[in-house]
Amino acid sequence: MSLDSKDAIYKKVVLAGDYWSHEVKKGQYFRIVDCEGNQAADTMFYALDNLRERYSAQDTINHQKNVYLTKGSEIISNRGNVLLTITDDTCGRHDTLGGACSAESNSVRYDLDKIHMHNCRDSFMAALREYDIELGKKDLNSNINFFMNVPISPDGKSTFSDGVSAAGKYVELKANVDVLCIISNCPQLNNPCNAYNPTPIEVLIWD
Repeated sequence: MSLDSKDAIYKKVVLAGDYWSHEVKKGQYFRIVDCEGNQAADTMFYALDNLRERYSAQDTINHQKNVYLTKGSEIISNRGNVLLTITDDTCGRHDTLGGACSAESNSVRYDLDKIHMHNCRDSFMAALREYDIELGKKDLNSNINFFMNVPISPDGKSTFSDGVSAAGKYVELKANVDVLCIISNCPQLNNPCNAYNPTPIEVLIWD
């Protein structure tokens, strides 16, 4: 199924380092576009009818026996349900292991002076407050890093590497249930996940 952007019922450009939240209803298609290439889109999904049910990296990895996501991958919740299915992917693979940058991780990984830098966990919290729902920092568990490249070495170690995406690449998902999607368009400047240059993404929704 090929979706034309002119038929989308919703479009939004999310600027570099900004955040976004929106409902995606059951049966709707949802696309994230890497506008300029090598941008990481840190993404969380919650089931709208019960916000305690949300994307689980552990269950998703175990379900598909793969740490990377691509076309055909199912996004599994912490209750074992399919939240969304990836229906198209022009990038190739997406990360489930790298997590989201935070003030704490920036200071531990890079330098104590980095603790004040903007980060994805702060963006997630801002999005939750804007959406006016009863979720807090304890509800920020695993997230998907769309377009981010975190290769696994033969000895089981992971590293942040240059992205495998390019301008205009996208990932597309179909909602199996009503979900709340929250994205931090990653502001990270200390590792190559954004090619040290955060850039915009675009999100689109189709009925």
